[in-house]
Amino acid sequence: MKKTPFTGTHYSLGAKMHAFAGYDMPIEYSGILNEHMTVVNKVGVFDVSHMGEFWVKGPKANDFVQKITTNDISNLPVGKAQYTCFPNTQGGIVDDLLVYHYEPDKYMLVVNAANIEKDWNWCVQNNTEGAELENASDNMAQLAIQGPLAQQTLQKLTDTDLAAIPYYSFVTGTLAGIDRVIISNTGYTGCGGFELYFYPEHGAHLWKALFEAGAEYGIQPIGLGARDTLRLEAGFPLYGNELDDTTSPLQAGLGWITKFTEGNHFISRPILEEEKAKGIHRKLVGFEMVGKGIARHGYEIANAQGEIIGVVTSGTIAPTTKKGIGFGYVKPEYAALGTPVFIRIREKDIEAVVVKPPFRKP
Repeated sequence: MKKTPFTGTHYSLGAKMHAFAGYDMPIEYSGILNEHMTVVNKVGVFDVSHMGEFWVKGPKANDFVQKITTNDISNLPVGKAQYTCFPNTQGGIVDDLLVYHYEPDKYMLVVNAANIEKDWNWCVQNNTEGAELENASDNMAQLAIQGPLAQQTLQKLTDTDLAAIPYYSFVTGTLAGIDRVIISNTGYTGCGGFELYFYPEHGAHLWKALFEAGAEYGIQPIGLGARDTLRLEAGFPLYGNELDDTTSPLQAGLGWITKFTEGNHFISRPILEEEKAKGIHRKLVGFEMVGKGIARHGYEIANAQGEIIGVVTSGTIAPTTKKGIGFGYVKPEYAALGTPVFIRIREKDIEAVVVKPPFRKP
């Protein structure tokens, strides 16, 4: 298994480790519930160095990124990031990702760890524009500092005014004495915070500096278990659960990142335009359990008559509300807010209701 710059640290802290996307990663340290609530109320640090980073450079960079992603980068200024996805040739999703406009002719694409090789091959085979591509995944580390006290923690370590970095914006600055750190006001928790990109050799120094700076705020390391419960409470989709090669962004509720604007000729645009015109055959919804039970990935969703109308993609007990929550795909006629649906748990249909994420209200 691959290691991150922090693998030894995770072991020394007693983390429960497990293989994830080819990496030896921490699943939990003090327990998922405690780690989840630490991020909701204080500040936590996630090792997300397993994520992939691709550079797209040169005079053809703009044309390439515009073609290979569904969102419209024509109005994305330098210093801003954008959530988007790679569409495949059938209108499905190769991966969801972030696009950072780093310099006028330079972008950074941040992709999911499990899809690095797949995404890289997809980019290379579709690079008919001749953009300069670089897979920097093995030469870049990443930490996510998340929670309401993340800004106070990080501000001790940099002269950059973090309050002046809007949501989905970033700067390159000095942090903890390390030059050229990308400081990005993004995250996957819904709790606020920053993601830091830096060279792996600075990992040990940065980790130590972060935990010293955050000691008074109760900073803790956070594993992938709480990362999943946090993103689900926040209403964020996960590739492999809500998104995959057979799911269109329109079905997944990602019409807002699928821009049919003039000049935005992304891969499979005609297919998605046709789907929008004809109407989708299934729709991703959030639901909250009414009866007792925990919805799990793969459970069937039924209507009141017991007919199967969909499938659960993610589910858990929300740590902040103690209610059962989840995502699932259902037939469009069952997607309206307030619609009763039933999760089939051990051959029993347990009532739930369609709600609008996020499940954790600010």
